[in-house]
Amino acid sequence: MSRVKRSKIAMKHRRNVLSRAKGFRFGRSKKEIEAKVALRKAGAYAFAHRKDKKTDMRRLWTTRLNAGLRENGITYSVFIGKAAKKGIVINRKMLAELAAENPTSFKRIIDTVNA
Repeated sequence: MSRVKRSKIAMKHRRNVLSRAKGFRFGRSKKEIEAKVALRKAGAYAFAHRKDKKTDMRRLWTTRLNAGLRENGITYSVFIGKAAKKGIVINRKMLAELAAENPTSFKRIIDTVNA
């Protein structure tokens, strides 16, 4: 059986790994094994933080909504409880945008919930 030399494929693989690790610090951008580990971790963190981003945005909307509600003399928890009982179905993202950009419409929603 003939001998197979893999230098061409191996170098291509190394180049690809190191090019994907450009910008990493220290040996993580220069050494193949460290670069592989760094890329594996980077992928895991990217996956997890794509999920976390959704939670972070919801927390931001809740905070903005609470700030707008407190200016009108009501707390977030009381407002959400009353809105649920009244059957008002509008998501927190839209409410937070209304509180920031259109206070008059937001005030009308608050009055509807409080009535």
